[in-house]
Amino acid sequence: MIRVLVVDDSATMRMLIRQALAADRSIEVVGEAGDPLEAREAIKALSPDVITLDVEMPNMNGIDFLERLMRLRPMPVVMVSTLTTRGAEVTLAALELGAVDCVAKPSATAPRTFDGLADKVRAAASARVRPLGQARAQPAAVEETFAPADRVVAIGASTGGVEALLAIVERLPANCAPTVITQHMPATFTRSFAERMNRASAAEVREARDGDPLTPGKVFLAPGGDAHLEIDGLTHPRCRVTRGSPVSGHCPSVDVLFHSVARTAKDRAVGVILTGMGRDGAKGLLAIRDAGGRSVGQNEATCVVYGMPKAAFEIGAVERQLPLERIAGAIRQLTTRQPAPHEDR
Repeated sequence: MIRVLVVDDSATMRMLIRQALAADRSIEVVGEAGDPLEAREAIKALSPDVITLDVEMPNMNGIDFLERLMRLRPMPVVMVSTLTTRGAEVTLAALELGAVDCVAKPSATAPRTFDGLADKVRAAASARVRPLGQARAQPAAVEETFAPADRVVAIGASTGGVEALLAIVERLPANCAPTVITQHMPATFTRSFAERMNRASAAEVREARDGDPLTPGKVFLAPGGDAHLEIDGLTHPRCRVTRGSPVSGHCPSVDVLFHSVARTAKDRAVGVILTGMGRDGAKGLLAIRDAGGRSVGQNEATCVVYGMPKAAFEIGAVERQLPLERIAGAIRQLTTRQPAPHEDR
């Protein structure tokens, strides 16, 4: 059994979370807390496997509590947040601090956001949680001499992807190969995440819009919600953002993105699959490799959840498995223009 502590100042929300988890027989809610002070005592008494944590609470907000928790007693945490810009920004900060995943609170416009909560809790229970003191390696200085080849980079991620994607984009040169990303994330959160990545990167990062041209120095993140990100156009590739149903259990779907990149870029494609739960992206990455493109998967040791990269590796879709800190360098190597034989070396 996965033992869960629910931390939220709203009794109604605690009840909704308990109900959402009750349908999964592998999960047991062992306690509730209305604020971080109660949560601290409950953690000592109950030793839960996973915590669901509200962002805004009395006595101490969820971020301050999470930071202390990850320093003193790191454990898997799933953040529960509102679908507001403020909620998205705070949740992203929590994911950078080490929270495993996030889920949006139900609302009138999005009443079923807790449908996947049990899956997230199960993934969190087996996640690799890094103590906050173990900061990731600082990015190396980006060289100014990078010359992009005619390549398109596609990256897919899910659980643990916020930290992984930041570690990659902050190492990209300003004129990096055009890059498209699908990260499983609620609507509203993706715009804030794109802005966060843009501040960290020399390249321009933003949420994708239908028709955006893929040019060097541009990185596009799939909008969360009910649309998929694809690319099309053999001569002048562009982003296509189209409404659709979940594929491989997700919308946006990594498989949808990767298949479109395989069709459009063919042997000019570079596919990268990062930490995440499930199998989304495995078949699409194989399509990229079958089309003559190159592929990279994050290795098990550096994944928060080694699900998506493992599924891709097992079907032969991953050409190289690398630790997270080496993936940006691999992308750079695979997208660098090689000098012609007559050029000076």
